[in-house]
Amino acid sequence: MDMANKLQPAAEPQALRKLPPELVPIVAGMALLLVPTLYRLFTGAWASEEQAHGPIILALSLWLMWRNLPTVQQLPARPSAAGWPVLVVSLLLYVLGRSQQILSFEILSLQGVAVALLLLRRGFPALRVQWFPFFFMLFLVPLPGTVVSALTMPMKMAVSYVTEHLLYAAGYPIARSGVILQIGQYQLLVADACAGLQTLLTLEALGLFYLNVVRHTSAFRNLALALLIIPISFTANVIRVITLTLVTFYLGDAAGQGFLHGFAGMVLFVSALILILSIDSLLQWVVRRRERQGAKA
Repeated sequence: MDMANKLQPAAEPQALRKLPPELVPIVAGMALLLVPTLYRLFTGAWASEEQAHGPIILALSLWLMWRNLPTVQQLPARPSAAGWPVLVVSLLLYVLGRSQQILSFEILSLQGVAVALLLLRRGFPALRVQWFPFFFMLFLVPLPGTVVSALTMPMKMAVSYVTEHLLYAAGYPIARSGVILQIGQYQLLVADACAGLQTLLTLEALGLFYLNVVRHTSAFRNLALALLIIPISFTANVIRVITLTLVTFYLGDAAGQGFLHGFAGMVLFVSALILILSIDSLLQWVVRRRERQGAKA
């Protein structure tokens, strides 16, 4: 084979070829809108511990879209004019969000622009293929502060209560007042980032991503695992708070608030992933057992 042929780049996917002329300014405009919003996210919301999952959600969403790209390319192109009103509404939402500093509106508007482009380019069949990545990106949207505050406090109280009783049963000198844990000479405040609504939503997103990737054929297995993600998330939060409490008790307050505090965040996601895989394996055993019993019957 000729060396020149060996060095030729692989052919581009059809979806990445030259866009129709009428869509070129729209794609360029979307890029101009995306840059300031991403800059605001990386320097603002995503720099905080509560929203640190944002880049991960965005990267996973883009990967899911890329994974579905071959399926989209095999579909007949049926451009839909419904993309134009979606585009207009999304751009108006962006202007409102940008002018009033409402980050949720900015993120939703960019997702709407992406949906509009897909409709204008490929139509509703392609949107049906890519529905889950767009749904998954909704976890990027920050919830209103009033909603977060109303739902976070009961969760923090529950996590603090379980943490206190588990460590007390293990023989540790611990007491609790609301969401404040007293262990030895140290006091720890269970913050929103440790056991708040955003953490629960992040772990819920992780579970839904796992379900979409593995794609079980058993409806019982999918439904059971989806319902169990919430108690799994709660358990992972308890594990994180226990880890931080023990680190503070043995190594001091500086260790609990320093590098090991960030490490406890990794403990949260690792423990949640292990719980999801373990329960999924248990559900797999239950499904196979039911199938064997059905075959014998």
